[in-house]
Amino acid sequence: MQMQVAREDTIVARATPRGASALSIVRLSGPNARAIATSVFEGQDLQTVPSHTAHVGFLAGADGVDVDQVVSSVFVAPGTATGEDIVEFTCHGGDVASDAALRLLVRAGARYAEPGEFTLRAFLNGKVDLAQAEAIGELIHARSQRASRVSMAHLRGVYSDELSAVRSGLMELIALVELELDFAEEDVEFADRARLEGLLDGAIERLSSLLASYRLGAALSKGVRVVIAGKPNAGKSTLMNALVGYDRVMVSDIPGTTRDEVDAQIEFEGVSFQFVDTAGLRETTDVLEAEGVRRSEAAFSTADLILYMHDLTDAVTDEVQFVQTLKKQFGDLNVLRIGNKVDAVSDVQNERYDSLISAATMDESQLRDLMQLIYANTAGDVVVSDEQQVVTSQRHRAHLESALEAASRASVQLRSGGSGDLLSADVRVIIEQIGSITGEVTNEDILGKIFSSFCIGK
Repeated sequence: MQMQVAREDTIVARATPRGASALSIVRLSGPNARAIATSVFEGQDLQTVPSHTAHVGFLAGADGVDVDQVVSSVFVAPGTATGEDIVEFTCHGGDVASDAALRLLVRAGARYAEPGEFTLRAFLNGKVDLAQAEAIGELIHARSQRASRVSMAHLRGVYSDELSAVRSGLMELIALVELELDFAEEDVEFADRARLEGLLDGAIERLSSLLASYRLGAALSKGVRVVIAGKPNAGKSTLMNALVGYDRVMVSDIPGTTRDEVDAQIEFEGVSFQFVDTAGLRETTDVLEAEGVRRSEAAFSTADLILYMHDLTDAVTDEVQFVQTLKKQFGDLNVLRIGNKVDAVSDVQNERYDSLISAATMDESQLRDLMQLIYANTAGDVVVSDEQQVVTSQRHRAHLESALEAASRASVQLRSGGSGDLLSADVRVIIEQIGSITGEVTNEDILGKIFSSFCIGK
């Protein structure tokens, strides 16, 4: 996507999904949007009508053949979503009319929009900052009402305001430090050191809080994948059915019944959890079961959490060895050890397990307790004081980590009486990292990567 073209061309795209529907919207944006729209619209001259008005008419090509009867909505720059002239044609639903409208408008001088190009223009024209632009994409793909609330707060600028507050304090700090550098030979101090330390400590506290919220933000944004593992007949499928609330998996006393991944989703505390039941882990000569075991092991590498189930009536307690083997093979995996069939035994070594259950007889309260444990180990291990300032983007997380590292170095410099030049350099790094999140500091490659993930027409 070429940023200079984004400012010069008039783009067009469908703003609603393909397929049968009551209505379909085709959207134009750019300097010639009204002129191009007028050239195919048999009604009023859309170049002279007031902004934010709607007009009924027919779309027709140069041959005079009507394509559709539409409602044209006109929005005049700069008071529009993109900061440019926008015309939206509301066509009848289905693909035929809207496809014909698109072809007409391209022949009249528009070009097909790239993914996310409408939102890119909004960013380039100062209608939203980069964090708000990304929030639009998050809102479209929100998995729950809670995720939607977080995205809406980002879109309203609550998250950007928090970052701006941090940046403002740092700008004051760097101004004072660099002023002192200008008068270094006179050995003049323009700021109370306690004031400078307070500004930096405040930035560190806010950055740390935002960074700590990422685990919840990632869970809200992407969901959580939980793989249920264990030996055959450990109760994996029974637990899966209990968690999702219906018989998603066939349950049998015959070992090796589950031979492939079976998944189902539920929502808990606003987070989408995908539970995956897997084949029982054991040595087998059955070709199909062996393939199921291989797929089970492959699933571990993509899991946010593994529930390793042990049948407490089985005298062989291998869960510790299993967890050690997993971590050796796949790295530092997140594993909870679940002891099942606790109602069938009289003596249990509680310290060996993170939870003791009877999957076949769990009531609503017990299921909620287990879900709270799962939630705490995947999304909710940190108390988020303000849900509206939750970090959901891996890109933002990386910038916040770099900013916090620089802030820690700056704190050491300030308290140890170190070089003012080094202190200033570190504070500038923090400011630049925050600016990279909001778009005050960016480059074309980053913009292309962000907006290419949007749908066309947004």
